[in-house]
Amino acid sequence: MTWAPTPGSALFVDRLGTEAIVADGSMAIELARRGLAERPVERYNLSQQREVERVHEDFIRAGATLLQSNTVHANRYALESSMLSARVHEINRKGVWIARSAANGSAVMVAGTVGPTGRLLRPLGPLDLDDVRSAFTEQISALLAAQCDLVLLKSFIDLDELEVAIDVVRALSADVPVIALKSFPEDGSVLAGDFPATVAHRLTRHGVAAIGSNGTVGPQRMLSVIDSLRVSAVPLVALPDVGIPTIVDGRPIYNAEPSYVAQAAIRLVRQGASVVGADGGAGVDHVAAIANAVRNCVPGAAATPPAQAKSTLAQPTPAPAPTAFAAALAAKTFVTTVELDIPRGLDMQSVIDGAAYLAQHGVSAVNISDGARARLRMSPIAISAMVQQQTGMECISHLACRDRNMVALQAELLGAHALGVRNILAVTGDPTHIGDYPSATSVYDVDSVGLVRALEHMNRGVDLMGNPLGQPTAFSIACAVNPAADDVEREVDRLAQKCAQGAQVAFSQPMFDPELLERFLSRIAGLDIAFILGIIPLRTIRHAEFLHYEVPGMIVPAWVRERLAAAASTDEATAIGVELAVDMMAAVHSRVHGVYLMPPFKKYNIAVDIMTTFRERTTNAPFTTAPIAP
Repeated sequence: MTWAPTPGSALFVDRLGTEAIVADGSMAIELARRGLAERPVERYNLSQQREVERVHEDFIRAGATLLQSNTVHANRYALESSMLSARVHEINRKGVWIARSAANGSAVMVAGTVGPTGRLLRPLGPLDLDDVRSAFTEQISALLAAQCDLVLLKSFIDLDELEVAIDVVRALSADVPVIALKSFPEDGSVLAGDFPATVAHRLTRHGVAAIGSNGTVGPQRMLSVIDSLRVSAVPLVALPDVGIPTIVDGRPIYNAEPSYVAQAAIRLVRQGASVVGADGGAGVDHVAAIANAVRNCVPGAAATPPAQAKSTLAQPTPAPAPTAFAAALAAKTFVTTVELDIPRGLDMQSVIDGAAYLAQHGVSAVNISDGARARLRMSPIAISAMVQQQTGMECISHLACRDRNMVALQAELLGAHALGVRNILAVTGDPTHIGDYPSATSVYDVDSVGLVRALEHMNRGVDLMGNPLGQPTAFSIACAVNPAADDVEREVDRLAQKCAQGAQVAFSQPMFDPELLERFLSRIAGLDIAFILGIIPLRTIRHAEFLHYEVPGMIVPAWVRERLAAAASTDEATAIGVELAVDMMAAVHSRVHGVYLMPPFKKYNIAVDIMTTFRERTTNAPFTTAPIAP
């Protein structure tokens, strides 16, 4: 069954922009008051249909003229946790029917309500655009087949996902009215800027009936959102949360009084909102107060002319100055970096001394790892700032996704940039169960590909969700790669993804086989990314066997282990390790952009020995002769 215009859709089009349409409130809040607090509340379309209908009826008696079907979280992904993904069509169809039954022929319109999938799009999450389109098509088809009067897209954080949902509606029906609502962060600096206007410009291009915002922000913040969204004659919708909740036993408690929310609703309508109401925390009493307050309000009566803000997304951001490390690579300078050994605790003097020593011997930059093998160590950002401030040596700071959620990762990056730490090597990170705290939780909101994307977004002046930062960052974006991986196809694909998301340089796992490296470099020849070869000087056969058998992703060839096993002493084995490292560098230095030396146990003199020996063997060795100043 396809959607056909309904009396309610015609009524909506006639009323939109000429009078205040009052939307209902929170289905979740009202069902919880009736003892139905399981999530998602869409489950009750199947098991408690009469209670859902009573909530709709109570909102109508309170004065709501626009009902939202109880379907905002009724896509296949949002329903997975409740084992209801196979019942998407039934839940959405019944959601519209229940609301229609409550309206019972009155002049109340029913919106088929759709929210986001609740999953992130690749590379941040598991879904690609086809997955999202498929899920929205499945849900929206059911809503249209049930003959909703309009489609309400609400609670979308990701603007790209909202635009996909709009496109899906239009692919299914060219005529059904569509309301598109973007949720904004509770952030005065974001809302005071031109970001909402930028969003409005993008949404109005889709030919929707109305645009606006719901949730997240309270009534006062919503007023500035509505003011910024008025960039055209497209009607506006304002459904703020009633306030910021207090979380008690995992449940939100809202304290905003209905009279306060109602006074805000008056201002919202006068400022241009054609559809008004409240979202999170809004019960029947809030809707009753709003309906009574706006009964005689004319939308836009007190509005100033529409904002003429230009879309910041359409304007190129100024190119930030590169880090000295990035500038050296751009200048085709062959760089050398050395990984510093990070001790436990607070005393970082050995790290400072190591960096100073390496600076004296012409090393370009030093690498600071982030809790390698899930061990407790000081923050790499703090260590990098200390090293740069005290030695003048530029740092490559590793940042693992294991320990920080998406918010904390971006907060860490902002702090790093403020401290002058701007070379970031994005790594997914070893799982916590192999480290100091096996019972600790591994976060992995995003992996290294997602972190690269975050860095690239920040270099364009926005966060992962597209919210403006105020100014662009100037990070040099690095990533890791393992040319000796068992699944080399996957490794090439992952590197291509990182490159596509903004990675500028790849640091490799330690390599010992020139032919293997050559084959890998040939595979990635089409990628626009600098390649830094990982070199680890082996000290003993035990060292080699430990790396080969106990460190994930490390491959020490059998012939290398055999040479070390034949050494008569530790000194001889160490000399062999240096020789192997120099041999590897000599074989491939013309094919890579630099080397990344990982000497063991603070033996930084070994790194210097390798560099010196290489220079002696190769008279045209392309090493820098001085450290890169930060």
